[in-house]
Amino acid sequence: MEFRQAIHSEHAKQLDTQGLRDQFLIEELFIQNKLTLVYSHLDRLIVGGVIPVDAPVQISTSMCKHTGTDYFLERRELGTINIGGPGKITVDGTLYSVNTHEALYIGKESREVQFESTDTTNPAVFYICCTPAHQKYPTRRVTLDEASPQTLGNAANSNERTIYKYLVPDVLPTCQLLMGMTRLEEGSLWNTMPCHTHERRMEAYFYFDMADDSVVFHMMGEPQETRHLIVRNRQVALSPSWSIHSGVGTGRYTFIWAMAGENQTFSDMDHIAMDDLR
Repeated sequence: MEFRQAIHSEHAKQLDTQGLRDQFLIEELFIQNKLTLVYSHLDRLIVGGVIPVDAPVQISTSMCKHTGTDYFLERRELGTINIGGPGKITVDGTLYSVNTHEALYIGKESREVQFESTDTTNPAVFYICCTPAHQKYPTRRVTLDEASPQTLGNAANSNERTIYKYLVPDVLPTCQLLMGMTRLEEGSLWNTMPCHTHERRMEAYFYFDMADDSVVFHMMGEPQETRHLIVRNRQVALSPSWSIHSGVGTGRYTFIWAMAGENQTFSDMDHIAMDDLR
């Protein structure tokens, strides 16, 4: 488990390129047959990744030492979206098939969680987000067809995209975790522009489906003090509540967003006028 402390906006202004990357970018999250987790002090979000190939991968009982509880999900909920081949997740003895671009919500008080691939030649790739939880809700799979879609943007502005909301109140109940996937149309490169902040929530962007030679210029920082991160395939940008979170790629890409904080109102955004960006 790697830890990332919360960074004040005034501190962030003093960071150089490597300093920004050290604090806000997660570069390596996927190692075959190993669960990798990063604990952010931003609303206590944990992000992780696992590619089970040769054998199932479990959430180790030793992880509870990082949460100060008897077991890892005693006071937490977990969401995962599979971006690889067909997979399976076993939660307290119940097996759930989780295929490509399907999600599984795992409720608070789940004791044993195990990830595995259906076909080891085409392994599953599970991206994980985990937040504190105060209420137990049922574990449930959400398919792409069951996710709530919203199409935004247009080709003229290079930002035509569909937002698939998997873990939102319209689809299923969660305590605070919101999670979904945004897919850009061919020829579109921009996401979340015009941009916004939301003082009441942090957010993480996980970029994937990128060509090897492609990058995303992920915009961050206060609206009048913007910076950027160069993000590559299967990397995560952490966004504090005071920061914008937007990006433009050198090629097409998809990203998974996850939020945690005060509310679950997806439209609760503080929009930034283009004239106010600096």
